[in-house]
Amino acid sequence: MKKKMPKIYIFLDQYNKNIFKNNSKNIGIIYRNYESKKREVELNKIARACKKKRYKLYVANNIKLAIKVKAEGIYIPAYNNTKKFLNLGKRNIDILGSAHNQKEIREKISQKCKAIFLAPTFYVKKNKNYLGLHKFNFLSNSNKIKMYALGGINEKNINKLKILKTHGFGAIGLFKKKPAYKRPVF
Repeated sequence: MKKKMPKIYIFLDQYNKNIFKNNSKNIGIIYRNYESKKREVELNKIARACKKKRYKLYVANNIKLAIKVKAEGIYIPAYNNTKKFLNLGKRNIDILGSAHNQKEIREKISQKCKAIFLAPTFYVKKNKNYLGLHKFNFLSNSNKIKMYALGGINEKNINKLKILKTHGFGAIGLFKKKPAYKRPVF
């Protein structure tokens, strides 16, 4: 059976009870805390909440943790270009990745990613280079893989996502500012 992918992905580095107040079932949670000593404890708390709300859970860069918490899949950041994730398809584990340009998109396709987060889509303070609408659509149309917008998405530009060739979006800051149930929906 073909699994349906969520339209909205929330990137978390720790448990946030406000995220789980949303009643939508079409949400994916990507846990990507690399440094915390309490990583497993936080991830278990998030995994229980995801199971209760029927959210799909993805773990960044750690196959063992993903399998341990029975996550839906794994997330490979743009900087990770190893091929150690290639056999996960046999275990029925989805692979998501992120990329910033065409070279990284090809790398993620070779890593057997099911979908790619293209970032940053809009302006973010820490990175002066961002894709914008035209470049995002060009890269999305040039590759035969599901693309998701990531980076710089806020309440002012969330409506611009409707003119992007995207299957959904992922966000970090947007979901930290207001409780998930008070935000506009894509």
